[in-house]
Amino acid sequence: MKRGNWAERIKLVEKRAQFFQQTPICCPYKPRLSRPWQPSSVWRLFPRQSPAVAFSQTCKEDVHVFALERDQANGGQRIYLVTSYSELWHYYKTYRESLMHCYEVIPEGAVCKLYFDLEFEKAANPCRDGKEMVASLIEYVCEKLEEFYGLKSSSKDVLNLDSSTPQKFSRHLIFLLPNAAFKDNAHVGRFIHMILQTEIQTLQRKRSGSHVHRGAENVPESPPSKRRRDGERDLSFLVVKNKDGHDQLFVDLGVYTKNRNFRLYKSTKCGKNAAFTVAQDNRFAPPPDKQTTVEESIFLSSLITNVSFTGQRILTCDVPHKEEAQGLQSCSAQQTSTTISDVSGDQQCSPYREVDDFVRTLVCKDGIEGSIRRWSYFVSEQLLVYDILNYRWCLNIGRQHKSNNIMILVDLREEVWYQKCHDPECRRQNFRSSSYPLPEEVCMSHMLKEDEDDQQFLMDEAGNIELSQRPAVPGASGPGDGVSATADARSGDTEAWDDCPDDSCYLEALEEVERNVEEEVSDDLLIQAVAKYENGTE
Repeated sequence: MKRGNWAERIKLVEKRAQFFQQTPICCPYKPRLSRPWQPSSVWRLFPRQSPAVAFSQTCKEDVHVFALERDQANGGQRIYLVTSYSELWHYYKTYRESLMHCYEVIPEGAVCKLYFDLEFEKAANPCRDGKEMVASLIEYVCEKLEEFYGLKSSSKDVLNLDSSTPQKFSRHLIFLLPNAAFKDNAHVGRFIHMILQTEIQTLQRKRSGSHVHRGAENVPESPPSKRRRDGERDLSFLVVKNKDGHDQLFVDLGVYTKNRNFRLYKSTKCGKNAAFTVAQDNRFAPPPDKQTTVEESIFLSSLITNVSFTGQRILTCDVPHKEEAQGLQSCSAQQTSTTISDVSGDQQCSPYREVDDFVRTLVCKDGIEGSIRRWSYFVSEQLLVYDILNYRWCLNIGRQHKSNNIMILVDLREEVWYQKCHDPECRRQNFRSSSYPLPEEVCMSHMLKEDEDDQQFLMDEAGNIELSQRPAVPGASGPGDGVSATADARSGDTEAWDDCPDDSCYLEALEEVERNVEEEVSDDLLIQAVAKYENGTE
């Protein structure tokens, strides 16, 4: 090796050392969630929702999608975060400036809790008592849950979150029903439309001009407990005035769309200061848990799609096709461990039609034409549960059941399927068949490829979110992973250093020194080795 080339290498080392002294790199990100019951660290940021959803569905970890609304300087732009509940909570309570405008993305078709978004302008409704309205609404909804589903509940089963300001009354209600949840937020929306149908139709008639609009000053206040002559509860207390003095519902009916972004506990809207906190009149208390704090328990309870498959009754509210124009609806409760009659109008296709088609091939064979009665999607576990009709072959007993049908469960995360039963004997045995791999063409990792050209954002250890300077390495990452990448991009010496080939004699000398030293090799020792090499003494 020529001495001139070696001298150039030394200059490059000195130049890089000077650069890193002037521009220190933050410490590499190390996952802080060391508790064994929590998942490993995943933290990925995307500029668009679709690639975030695709990544979450192909990730082997227990992750979910959240929307982060950036400040007004960025035009209120939303970026999308994929991480676990535990990871989000860890940083959510630390980096309030970066994560203060955070929303849960409610995926299409996902099993979810019953939830309400309530608000009205205080100046336009000076005689309204928001707390009384909330209490009356909760009481009414609990009555309807018992009437249609046989579920007994009370205000103690409702997480009541408050984000009110002097100008606006604002609440979120999340019903934590005992071992029950709705099939998805579309069914939630239909249930709410049904139980509020009378007032919705009244408002529609007023807007169409069939009734004379009454001025705000002439609207009598109806006590919440008043009953109509036909025995139904008077819901006129739910009709409020907007800024223009027009009638509207206290309940926002527009929050039940697919992939809805629903603001989180302790988050504010962009440009606002009112975060959701536990309301003074809240009566819900999370069950004690040694592994989580009360604050974290409330946060987990507030997540709309944080619903486990085990033991859940799936509640539906369907619109029969022939009667849809008249607004007639039917409700039913499906329990995963019992046989339930079919409900007309239930959507037969899940968000994953390729998986649906594969399940049909499992139940249409040997001359038997089975079909999918209904499906449920548990996004927290990436689990599709199919109730099967007219196909009763049980892998437990090795023959068909006489009357009870089976379930096919597809684990999208592990890319396997297995069978369970509605049969009482199989349920007593807690039977679950062996897991069988899904065909490659229906695996999420095959169907949903991440867009490599999709530029990502990164968050450093100080909580700052910026555009990445180079494409991120595929796989799990965390806050701070992009710092060294940014530093390398700013350094103009990287390519020059990489273009220099390693000298074999130099490497051999370093390896021999390292073999003879038990502890970490110091810089001084390396310099001595280089000096010996140059003097020809090594």
